Amino acid sequence: MVALLCAGLVDAAAPRRVLVFGDSLSAAFNLAPEQGWVHLLDAKLQKTGWRVANASISGETTAGGAARIEAVLAEQQPEIVIVELGANDGLRGLPLDLAKQNLERIITAAKARKARVLLVGMELPPNYGPDYTTQFRQMYVDLAQAHEIALLPFLLAPISDDRSNFMDDNLHPLASAQPVLRDHVLAALKPLLR
Repeated sequence: MVALLCAGLVDAAAPRRVLVFGDSLSAAFNLAPEQGWVHLLDAKLQKTGWRVANASISGETTAGGAARIEAVLAEQQPEIVIVELGANDGLRGLPLDLAKQNLERIITAAKARKARVLLVGMELPPNYGPDYTTQFRQMYVDLAQAHEIALLPFLLAPISDDRSNFMDDNLHPLASAQPVLRDHVLAALKPLLR
């Protein structure tokens, strides 16, 4: 009986989980894992009873994410899922209707497990043409509205205007920019943590 009571106390004190499901921008590309915004977010939230799990993979597309979301959700059992995917689809010029379908599969899977979702959008460089870049941006807005989920329109918004925030590839943020990204995401995440 005492063991059961103790087990109950441990379960009650178990941290609540946020899952970050993204690509290299969330996987601390070319950085030590502890330098990335996801790890910094985890460190900031630990005292509040939340932990952040990172299931991001560099180079991940929405198709790859859709293929593995069920297994990751089953393993992590998150209350909140931050979906940060689509940039690699856009950079490869893949059909946006397929990217949208894949993101819908990910969102639907998370919601089916009663997880709240924060969708994190991206912007593409202008050389992809105004039609494609506009449609890419709108894809995130449409998904957030259709599924009634939270939206952070552009992950890199607070750092994108200053190239000194980025590695030589002009795509991936430096370690010095990661705390800014953490705070940017946290501002959008806070309503979901309540």
